[in-house]
Amino acid sequence: MQKIPTNSPAPRKAELSLDLTGPHVTPRASAPHRLYQALCHAIVSGIVKPGEPLPPSRTLASQTGFPRNAVTTAYERLIADGFAVAMVGSGTFVAARIPAQASGAGKTRVVVDAPPQGTLSLGCTHIDARALQRFRAFVGRRMRAFGTDHLHYGDPRGSRELRTAIADHLLSARGLRCDPDQIMLASGTQHALRIVLSAILKPDDRVWCEDPGYPAARRAIEHCGYRPVAVPVDASGMIVAKGRALAPTARAAYVTPSHQFPLGVQMSMNRRLELLDWARDADAFVLEDDYDSEFRYDGAPLLSLAGIDHLQRVIYVGTFSKTLFPGLRIGYCAMPEKLIGPVTMARAALDRFPGTLLEGAVADMLNSGAFAANLRRVRGLYREARDVLAATLSTASEGRLSVPVPSQGLHLVARFDPSVDAQVAAQAKAAAGVEGWLLAETYARARPLPGFVLGFAGHPIPLLKASAEKLAKASLAALRPSHKQDTHGTGTGKARKPASARSRSAG
Repeated sequence: MQKIPTNSPAPRKAELSLDLTGPHVTPRASAPHRLYQALCHAIVSGIVKPGEPLPPSRTLASQTGFPRNAVTTAYERLIADGFAVAMVGSGTFVAARIPAQASGAGKTRVVVDAPPQGTLSLGCTHIDARALQRFRAFVGRRMRAFGTDHLHYGDPRGSRELRTAIADHLLSARGLRCDPDQIMLASGTQHALRIVLSAILKPDDRVWCEDPGYPAARRAIEHCGYRPVAVPVDASGMIVAKGRALAPTARAAYVTPSHQFPLGVQMSMNRRLELLDWARDADAFVLEDDYDSEFRYDGAPLLSLAGIDHLQRVIYVGTFSKTLFPGLRIGYCAMPEKLIGPVTMARAALDRFPGTLLEGAVADMLNSGAFAANLRRVRGLYREARDVLAATLSTASEGRLSVPVPSQGLHLVARFDPSVDAQVAAQAKAAAGVEGWLLAETYARARPLPGFVLGFAGHPIPLLKASAEKLAKASLAALRPSHKQDTHGTGTGKARKPASARSRSAG
């Protein structure tokens, strides 16, 4: 008799989930045959795994309504076909190895690529050791005081305690005054966007989006059935006049005014007022993604667009993914009072309410000052990383990469001369084997500038320096064939434009 490879008897399942009506079961077949087919399907599909016990025949008969002798017959056939083994005094178990011809039948392997985490990738962070120690202590204290609030469904907007702490933070850090009732928690920026847009838009409504802009937000808008309209960006931010010309009746605009993604420009006050005027004229809303605004290295923090508007037409979206860590999965939005009802109803319809387990610990971080202290410490680390990356890229590329040092944010843009073909950047990045984005990947309609979008947060300084040197050298190598073609006029490279023709806007 075959032995089951286990050191101790596996616990028996209280019930075995069997599909007795699916396509794998032959209608009108005998009871033992139908039960045999359902049991085979459960074994092959992994519902019960090799070595696990099958329910006693009496239990399975009671569960399925089949006679006990039908269960016994089905088990005997499983044993005969190699799907199960019987152990005297212990019961019937799934075989350690099931027949090969059945184990892979109809199984499709789905491969999903995880987001890149190598050096120069975006979305990486660092949390100060002292802040992490405080957070662990807060989580432990909250777990020890585990209460009934975790045992039932909560407010669709999230706990009032954390919403109050966020409201206090927004007032002090971003000049945004709002009531905790105007704040809703979400799992991140894209989640908040989906909820809010579902409350204020109808299918096929148009939404202004920056071009170049944040691809993840544009994809979220498209996925929800709305129509993103690519509005060019220049050194003053989104060109509102272009938006009016392209889609004057759009119902919303998505912008990153404090630190535009990816170019890093700040929307000028004139453009901000233009955007708010358009929103009032069109009865539309502006979704302000305050992208990396907490990481400002020079000067005082900029007033948020929502702070200027006093939350009349602006919906402010933020997240703790960068200020603490992405695995926390807590973001938030602050909305006009008139949207509290519609947005709350949309949230309740989509996923009821946010998780409650870590809300208290995050509120403790904000209220205790540990959150602000962590920001101060990591801001210094990120400033050093920014400076090392910018200097290395500029020097190692012999000046062929233009690397403006951003005054804010967790990434920088390294650009070639606009006359360089965009494929040069793609070739260089592939040859260097580094992460980050191609600048061209952030464009929707406008002619893309050649270059890279590179993250410097959360990466060790020596690795940043080494990766920057690799990318710079690969860039020089990729430029040489293009330069020869442009000089001799024999290749497919573009002729070098005069300086006046190259001084176009970033949009």
